Amino acid sequence: MSGDSTTKVIAHRGASADHPENTRDAFIGAAEQGADWVELDVRHTRDGSLIVHHDAWYHDERIVWSTPSHERPEALLDLEAALESCLDGSHTHGRSLGVNIEIKNMAGDLGGDHVPRSLEVVHAVLSVLGSRSERGVHEEILISSFDPETIDLVRELDGPPTAQLVVDLNSWPDVVESTAGRGHSHVHPWDPFVDELFLESAWNAGLGVNTWTVDDPARIAELARMGVDGIVTNVPRTARQVIDA
Repeated sequence: MSGDSTTKVIAHRGASADHPENTRDAFIGAAEQGADWVELDVRHTRDGSLIVHHDAWYHDERIVWSTPSHERPEALLDLEAALESCLDGSHTHGRSLGVNIEIKNMAGDLGGDHVPRSLEVVHAVLSVLGSRSERGVHEEILISSFDPETIDLVRELDGPPTAQLVVDLNSWPDVVESTAGRGHSHVHPWDPFVDELFLESAWNAGLGVNTWTVDDPARIAELARMGVDGIVTNVPRTARQVIDA
């Protein structure tokens, strides 16, 4: 990505304005509403499974990492089922959905020693993707995380392309140089920090820029005019209509 192609619509946890987030309906709805990609959240459970869930805890306040996967709330998908839902959406609506897997893996989310648990969750994600590839399932995958160590491990293990998520660019002024220097393909900044100067800096470093989370049609149009590579949004139908217009 380099700012010279059509801005991609990335459905934030699926079409989450119209469906419960990170669910089969949200992922299939994303394809129906014209998304190019789906962004979903993955967390590691006590027994090494991968649950698609944003928060570090369930609604009953149990912590995800310390709860066995078979005790998770019934409605929650594992990563394999979530990827299948995205594939089903692609087949049903004729849109080949890319999938941005965000690994939720900050030190406070895990318990125990962060380093071995980071390696464990990365191995688990790559194992699921490797198994799908061996079965002939080929999908476009991008792995992102706020935790630099996590995506660095993905790169070291020759995983899919990777993206550094960042909230406050003031606290990480060299994020472009750092991300490119560590071999990642994208930087994912919070929308208020994205302007033409930042985009030019990232593109000059060879990075794509996907920004989050943008639902306002006027801002979506502004970002598309600037040529941002992707817009993460809860309203993929609106984003699709604005960008196509």
